[in-house]
Amino acid sequence: MALMRLPSSTAALLFDMDGVLTNTAVVHARAWKETFDEMMDRLGTGPSFDAAADYERHVDGRSRLDGVRCFLASRGIELPEGGADDPPGALSVHGIGRGKNDRVLALIRSDGVDAYDDAVAFVRAARVSGVACAVVSSSANAREALRSAGLADCFDVWVDGVRIDAEQLPGKPKPDTFLAAAADLGVSPDRAVVLEDALAGVAAGRAGGFGCVVGVDRVGHAAALREHGADIVVSDLSQLELAT
Repeated sequence: MALMRLPSSTAALLFDMDGVLTNTAVVHARAWKETFDEMMDRLGTGPSFDAAADYERHVDGRSRLDGVRCFLASRGIELPEGGADDPPGALSVHGIGRGKNDRVLALIRSDGVDAYDDAVAFVRAARVSGVACAVVSSSANAREALRSAGLADCFDVWVDGVRIDAEQLPGKPKPDTFLAAAADLGVSPDRAVVLEDALAGVAAGRAGGFGCVVGVDRVGHAAALREHGADIVVSDLSQLELAT
């Protein structure tokens, strides 16, 4: 298979984490399902959360709280917003989000995180080539996950869930998180490449006017990635070539 060459003007790579760098998309989908199914059981409603379809449509790529809001809206469920002090499992947006986060952390700590081999090779090749790299992830646990996967030393900039909440950055599909990473790296958007597996993330890359948006299709939704704005779709990062 012929390699797909990234633009010669590329000075920075902006990576989503879950599903692009690591297998944690599966972990997040499991934690969301357990969290939402427990909530709906308590509310006496349904149907249960679909870890494939509901995950992709409503939570993948979004901040944790936005994911809660989006899924609740899809089922016509109204709950109070609550606040950051709500305990895990409280029937509020913050309580549900906190419960999901606790589940993800427990899974990461018990099972660990694996980085995709193609991602490891590509990121390290980018570093050798002098291309700046950033993580742009809605996960509040991005640093812990990438530390577990052995990739934490590869990135110049982090725009993760903790920073998104602290700076109140609008989440994907808005482009603000990617734009913040590019600004931190001192690179204009047209010289940065976004690498995303989530539909919301691809849409964010397109909205930000980035030089190239790469859709990473590890689950068989290439057409949807293109429809949301991907310039290139690959099944793994070994199919990409950095300009030299």
